[in-house]
Amino acid sequence: MSATATEETLGTRIEEALRHRLSERRAAAEQYGSEFVELWETAAEHVLGGKLIRPRLLMDLLHALTPAPLSEDETHRAIDVAAHVELLHFAFLLHDDVIDGDLIRRRRPNLIGTLAAGRPEESGEPALHWARSSAILLGDLLLSSAVLGFARADVAPEARERLLSLLEQTIFETVAGEHADVALSDGVIAPDLRTILSTSAYKTATYSFVLPLRAAAVLAGSSPSAEEELTAIGHRLGLAYQLQDDLLSVFGDPEEHGKDAFSDLREGKETAIIAYARLTSHWDSIELHFGRSDLDLADGAYTRDRLRECGAEAFVQGLVREHLDAVSSALSHAESAGTLSTAAGRTVRGLASRVESRRR
Repeated sequence: MSATATEETLGTRIEEALRHRLSERRAAAEQYGSEFVELWETAAEHVLGGKLIRPRLLMDLLHALTPAPLSEDETHRAIDVAAHVELLHFAFLLHDDVIDGDLIRRRRPNLIGTLAAGRPEESGEPALHWARSSAILLGDLLLSSAVLGFARADVAPEARERLLSLLEQTIFETVAGEHADVALSDGVIAPDLRTILSTSAYKTATYSFVLPLRAAAVLAGSSPSAEEELTAIGHRLGLAYQLQDDLLSVFGDPEEHGKDAFSDLREGKETAIIAYARLTSHWDSIELHFGRSDLDLADGAYTRDRLRECGAEAFVQGLVREHLDAVSSALSHAESAGTLSTAAGRTVRGLASRVESRRR
């Protein structure tokens, strides 16, 4: 079987596991009313068909960490854990969209936008209140599903305990990061670079990179020292990923990344780009348009150009390279010490390369 075919098969199996879990919930919802059924049907529409970055990362590293090919039973158990990592991801997205007031994701209505549009008899705030409340409640249910999925994993008791401790820490750190992100947006805490970077690491890196990397190590029976190495590597990778995302949102091509052009500038999002710009002589001209909800394309382009001129783009690009270089150094050290295998290092380096070159 070719590598491409293997990847396609893996993606199909992860999708099947997600579909099965959501189908079970949809069937269970029938005794609670048609609106609850509709909520689970809408959730399935938005969960399925994604890129599955996190579960694929877990499975890729697990294969690299395991000297012998995984048995069918081992693969099935790992895919079940990976699917619950994806449900956790969607739960966080739901809550994030409520907090940010977003109705669009990847150029199409998100779950909130879909539910609101499905109530044509209502408009404005009543429909949005219904949709946002539904998103909060569904996010809560999916969080509990992820916890129960890890607790019911068909693994040895010691591995289950490690998985649950990892999940508990992941949820705690992610919520702490989201809380700090809101505090930054609302001016509760000062938007200095150190705070912005730590917020990004907790909000994005912990569940998107550290969780799948460490879960793979647990399932492979790797040592605690391997987990420690992967924690540091995952934080670096996740921060590079988030910084790259910030760069794309301001300087990237919206036709490629699928986001609303200049949405971060319009929302007044505190990023490393903005933290650097505040320290330059260009800030006065940038501040005029930063956080303007009515920011149009012309003023957005003007602000982007000033951010580029002041060196903010180059500065953050340098941060991305710095974190990816640190990943490479950590991998070399772990391979030399025998903590991680060459195959595992190759898998993580491939991921780092994709982070560096991403355009969407």
